[in-house]
Amino acid sequence: MNDQDGRAVPERGAARWFDDDAGPVVRPYAMTRGRTRTAAEGRLDLIAQVIAESRAERAVADQLLSPEHVEIVELCRQAPLSVAELAAELDLPVGVVRVFIGDLLEAELVHVSRPVPPAELPDERVLREVIDGLRAL
Repeated sequence: MNDQDGRAVPERGAARWFDDDAGPVVRPYAMTRGRTRTAAEGRLDLIAQVIAESRAERAVADQLLSPEHVEIVELCRQAPLSVAELAAELDLPVGVVRVFIGDLLEAELVHVSRPVPPAELPDERVLREVIDGLRAL
């Protein structure tokens, strides 16, 4: 059956699980089994770098991981990526990616490195004084 514009309309009672343009749709909460948070939530800000552990190659083959988990490990094996970069690369919401990373942290397949906050970086003036002092020696 077609609508006024000639587009196909699903039959009454037929479930519509996909969008013609996007293909099959899986809701993010289904991917994470309804979980929206992880124990590592505080460590997973947008710029936190996710790095694959060296033993992850063997472990990925041994464990039952979702395709998204495996893809995160594969991407991070090539180069450390931020949480935001992983979300963009996987085309998934950041919250979903955080849950997946939390699972991988728990399985010890990745670790997270957080950049030094600007407040903890040395003041430029202090560094210049140190350099000037070293030059004076």
